[in-house]
Amino acid sequence: MSQAHPTPALATQAPFPRLLGDIGGTHARFAWMDRPGAPLSHVQTYRCAEHPTLGDAIRHYLADQAQTRPAACALGIANPVTGDEVRMTNHHWAFSIKALRQQLALQRLEVINDFTALALSLPGLEGAALQDLGGVRPSAECLAQPRAPLALLGAGTGLGVSGLLPSAQGPVPLAGEGGHATLCAMDDEESAVLAILRGSFGHVSAERALSGPGLLNLYRASAAMLAAAADPALQPEQVLPRARAGDPLCQRAIDLFCRFLGSTAGNLALTLGATGGVYIGGGIAPRMLPELRASRFRERFEGKGRLRALLAPIPCFVIDSPTSPALLGAARALDRGH
Repeated sequence: MSQAHPTPALATQAPFPRLLGDIGGTHARFAWMDRPGAPLSHVQTYRCAEHPTLGDAIRHYLADQAQTRPAACALGIANPVTGDEVRMTNHHWAFSIKALRQQLALQRLEVINDFTALALSLPGLEGAALQDLGGVRPSAECLAQPRAPLALLGAGTGLGVSGLLPSAQGPVPLAGEGGHATLCAMDDEESAVLAILRGSFGHVSAERALSGPGLLNLYRASAAMLAAAADPALQPEQVLPRARAGDPLCQRAIDLFCRFLGSTAGNLALTLGATGGVYIGGGIAPRMLPELRASRFRERFEGKGRLRALLAPIPCFVIDSPTSPALLGAARALDRGH
């Protein structure tokens, strides 16, 4: 949800220049747009842990890039945005939207969920930025002007979930916290994994498996199931390289991740009626493309009993772009007026 509650086009758009941000639990990405229709420039990524507050990170970016004061700013943030006060779920940053706007002397500040921003970018993605995971790829025209709902999810520090719905006034992004919906099992092995995770967390959300920390959870659950010794020093970013090097516990974790991702993506497609396609963002899936394509992802995506035939033609894409598309989505949030 956007705190500024933007309305569709025909309203006054935000002025320029614009500061754009994609704020995750680990990294903060910023970009600059100096005029209408200009490409993103001065794209930089900073570690959140290196800055005490979001305001400090923004001021560091502006000084680092020698930029003038922006007139408007839009931030996609990995957190629900339901009021003026924002407190991140996967990082310690907390701030008041009103106070941040005043500190930065902005004419306008939009703060939206990061996956709402990513959803707004979907019609502009094309070519190499979209890696196929099966289904019938729609035409370029249908990708640019979707006539059916689009589903979006993605694993990084957490699990983001959103969607884009067509309307006469233009595509409408969804704001939600679907990553915290309950994770489901499709077979006895997955049920055993969930039982182990339930012992640790109580409620087992999809994010407990489909995220960087989730990969570690799956690794440790696999070790417990096999009565094997787990490496207590293993970090999330090490699971995939070790799987490729032949570590059986890491390989099992990757296999479980792909299966759970397919099941969760299929559930989301059914919930939204996303016959226009399912898009997978976040930082993990692009690095795992060979494993996803060789896995049971598609089998689990389509494996919904009587509605298998509905899901079979729905295309799935991994978003693989060198620049965070959520930055472009943040710019489009400002274009929607207020």
